[in-house]
Formats: sequence, structure tokens, C-alpha cells
Amino acid sequence: MPAGGSAAGIRNGRATNVLFFFEDNVLDPERRELRCKGEFVAVEPQVFDLLMFLIQNRDRVVSKDDLIAGVWEGRIVSDSTLTSRINAARRAVGDSGEQQRLIRTVARKGIRFVGEVREGEVPSELSAPVPAPARHQEVTFCRTADGVNLALAAVGDGPPLIKVANWLTHIEYDWESPIWAPLLQQLAARSRLIRYDGRGNGLADRDVAEISFPAFVRDLETVVDAVDVERPALLGISQGAAVAIAFAVQHPERVSKLVLFGGYAQGRNKRGSAAEAEMAQAFLTILRHGWGDEHSAFMKAFSSVFFPNGTPEHIKSLVDLQRVTTSPENAARIRNACDEIDVLELLPKVRAPTLVLHCRHDNVAPLEQGRLIARSIPNAKFVTLESDNHVVLAHEPAWARLVGEIETFLKE
Repeated sequence: MPAGGSAAGIRNGRATNVLFFFEDNVLDPERRELRCKGEFVAVEPQVFDLLMFLIQNRDRVVSKDDLIAGVWEGRIVSDSTLTSRINAARRAVGDSGEQQRLIRTVARKGIRFVGEVREGEVPSELSAPVPAPARHQEVTFCRTADGVNLALAAVGDGPPLIKVANWLTHIEYDWESPIWAPLLQQLAARSRLIRYDGRGNGLADRDVAEISFPAFVRDLETVVDAVDVERPALLGISQGAAVAIAFAVQHPERVSKLVLFGGYAQGRNKRGSAAEAEMAQAFLTILRHGWGDEHSAFMKAFSSVFFPNGTPEHIKSLVDLQRVTTSPENAARIRNACDEIDVLELLPKVRAPTLVLHCRHDNVAPLEQGRLIARSIPNAKFVTLESDNHVVLAHEPAWARLVGEIETFLKE
């Protein structure tokens, strides 16, 4: 099958979906699923594309240039990113760089899928295919009542889902980030995903007079007005959860559902803990002195708190995000505003169906904050994810459950 070719065909007058079987694995191009012994294997979209490309071109050695053209559509890709994705593809199919049982490196030539592959067909009416992740987003701007320009990104088709801005965002950088891209692209495959850079961040205005929680809520109001969609679902991650909660209480008629991941109802200064307040001040101090420097004490502390199980690629992505998204002064102002959040009294007033997801060993927002949100919002569903990170990364076993829970909840 040629690179990039369709895996669907026609047999006896019926459309079919071609599956690829190798060892205990089944690769389903139409569903964009990988299964091992019948169990779903979490694979980020770009790794899935890489694996598919290798299997479709298994009759030859694939060069770096072939991969860039076929998987990354000619975009510039670093050697470290290529290596990371190849290693992720190997892990997904139960291979490794040492074994190279299925994906083999050919010195100075490239790589090749060497496992024995059998193709099988399933009628497409039984396969219920889902669309491939969208690759291109539309970037526009809107202006708040106090004159701040916010940047918006929209991508995908389907029911509208607005991701509320969190502490650090950059709508262009996040779309390619190894931290955020897997989740964002997965959501965009099934929804009209709308994201925005809040004041002081990313492509939005950075020189702004007010940075506060009420301003964050007004920013979301501006975005909802600008995109003009009927009763979107809201995805609130980290402090974005509190912003989504406040908006849903103020405008219950404008929200269909809430998905709250790694959120907190009370910032560090509002939790009644001297230790938490001291941590907030210490964090602000080292933040101002090490912003964007991967060798600084700040970066070591930042990475160990947010992503203790992150790979070097994830840590580098954090550093790069800091450099491109805002100044250390703005980062401190936004962080300080987050530490003052308190929406505890609003929780019982939420009327939208709510899904609360939280990592068990989250060091940024303690698990108890997730429980507090879930038990205080009427009929909220609570899911604990087995991860040490603030945000589940695509290589973690918990990633499949994160994606599955969100997709199931949004379809209900």
C-alpha cells in the first residue's frame, strides 16, 4: 500500500476497513486504534501516524526525509523529536530499541517495520470509523471590554468544546507540544475545539493593567460571545477549572457540560495552610529568577512539581513554553492571581453535568481539591487517574482512561 494511502477498500459491493495484524497487535486505521490482546493501547496521534506510515511502507527502509514528508507533512522536526516518537511507537507495540523485533534501525539509512503483518478486512458499517485528528487550526482575535486582545484557535468539527485558558498557554506552540498536542488533537478529532490565550499569555496582549480571577472569567465571557456557539461544553484544566465553574454559575443557560481536570476550588493562599502559603511565596520567588532557564533551580523545582515523570523532551517543552508565552513578571502576576482563587461557595450552585478528573499524586493541585470539587457539585462524576503528574502525559497508562472518560462523558 502506498504511503498515505487509504486503508479502506471495496469487496462484494461493500466498503471495507483494512486492519493490520502483527504478533498480538491489531492496528485499525479507520478507528485510529491500536489494540494488544483485545485491549486498547493509548497512542498519541503523531505516534499512530508514524506507526501507520512504517507499516504501509514495510517493504523498504524509510529515511528521515521520508518520515518528515509522510508523517510531519514537511515541517521541521528535530532529531530528538524523531527519536522520541520512534521510541514511543516501539513501546506501543511491545518493542524496544534493544530488541528491535518489529521496528528496526538500519544504520545511516533509516528505519523499517520488519514484523510479519497480516491484513484483514471488516465491513465499514461495522467498524464505526472516527475522523482523523484535525491538523490545521484557525487563529483569530477578539477584544475584551477593557481593551485586551485575546487570541483564539478553532479546529475540528462536531459539538463545540471550549478549553478555558490556564496559567501558561500559547495556542500555536501548544498545538505541537508533546505535553498538550496528544490530548488537544484527540479532542479535535471529535469536537469543534476552541482554545484561547488569556491576558498576558501567548498571542494575547501581554502589557495589561489587570490580571485577576474576575478578569479571567470576563475573558472567557468574551470568548464565548466571540465564537457564537450554542451551549458549548467547557474544559477547565488546573485554574481553568475555577474559571469554568464561575462562568457556569453566572451563565447556566450558556453551558452544556463541564469537564474539570486537575482543578482546584481554592488557591494555595486560600487553603488555610501555612505550608501552602509559604510554598506559594517560595514558588513566586524562584520563578522570577529562573524563568525559561532549564539549568536554574526554578526549572528543576517547576518540572519536579508539575511533571515528576516527564521525559527530557517534556521538560524541554516546558522551558520553551516559558520563553515563548510570557515574561517572568507576567508569569508571577498570573500565578499570584491563581493562588488567591476561591470558588468554594459557587460549587453547590453548578447545574451543568460535570466530570471531575484528578491525578492521584498531583503536587500542583492536591487530590483533595479534586474530591472537594466533585463532592460539592451536585451529581458530579469523579475519576482518579493513576499518575504522579499534574497533567497526564500520552506515554502513561492513565492517558487512555483520561481520553476515554472525556469522550464518553461528552457523548452522553
